[in-house]
Amino acid sequence: MLNEILIKPDSTIIDALRAIDKGAMKIAFVVDENNKLLGSISDGDIRRALLKGKNLHDRIHDIYNKKPFFVYDNFYRNNLIQTCIEKKIYNIPVVDKNKKIVKVITFDELVKSKKYSNKIVLMLGGLGTRLRPLTENMPKPMLKVGGKPILETIIEQFKKHGFENFIFCVNYKAEIIKDYFKDGKDFGINIEYVYEDKRMGTAGALSLLKERPKEPFFVMNGDLLTTVNFAYMLEYHFENKAVATMGVREYEYQVPFGVVNTIGNEIFSIEEKPKQKFFVSAGIYVLNPETIDYIPKNEYYDMPSLFEKMIQEKKNTITFPIKEYWCDIGRIEEFKKANEDYKRIFGE
Repeated sequence: MLNEILIKPDSTIIDALRAIDKGAMKIAFVVDENNKLLGSISDGDIRRALLKGKNLHDRIHDIYNKKPFFVYDNFYRNNLIQTCIEKKIYNIPVVDKNKKIVKVITFDELVKSKKYSNKIVLMLGGLGTRLRPLTENMPKPMLKVGGKPILETIIEQFKKHGFENFIFCVNYKAEIIKDYFKDGKDFGINIEYVYEDKRMGTAGALSLLKERPKEPFFVMNGDLLTTVNFAYMLEYHFENKAVATMGVREYEYQVPFGVVNTIGNEIFSIEEKPKQKFFVSAGIYVLNPETIDYIPKNEYYDMPSLFEKMIQEKKNTITFPIKEYWCDIGRIEEFKKANEDYKRIFGE
């Protein structure tokens, strides 16, 4: 298929038309003898040339596009989709480091749901004390929001972006979670269970994984509802060559008083109820497998401690700002708000 749409710069217009017709893409790509990409020629390029007086036996060397759009074979899918939409590109040549064309992908192929093998580790062992009495007989991730368990919506959001391999780190009333989700097959996913016999914090349970992930993996708290694009977050992690990526939210706090700014005892300004903005952890992370080396075995350990350790080691730790809907269901107030928001945000 690929060879059918590749032509040489000394080909004729009729050769180009035949290649375009065979490929059914309305475009052919111009390459040298080593299949190095030189340019592209479209049905529109040919029509414009014929209108200017060219004939079918003229060479294409002066009418093909010598600055074609292309991507290298390590391209980032979500970024490319956005570029194709903005520039109205429908056929994309993919080249290797020597700019040799290796395949052509269509926009339709690009937007088809991609499957990711990356693991999703969900921290589900908390006691949910701030949500009592709701959590006296029910683990927090199984509380119903929008008529279904919080955990089920989390799974659906990951599935929507092509993820299907989950690890549930469980402790408090673990049997309720396992009885509902079992091995995950009824939900179209795969589930492994890691049992904590004591409180492990937001990172400690990673030291209990039966097998170290072979590729970057997500870690997420089991009391969050969000519409973040997880596929984009993973590709952002790759694109920035990060060791660890932390999803963050902007938090705004208004000081309820006038703030007096001084130098010594001299006032130089007064700010009336100023607003301060911070980034706070959103409880969603992408980690490379080697980060597990920093986590003590079978001990309580929180995610901020893990990031602090990696920062000290000068590892590439980055933030991923989350602008989409996000709700941490840690208190009764957030539980009520999530139920009010559910149908509007998740459409069910």
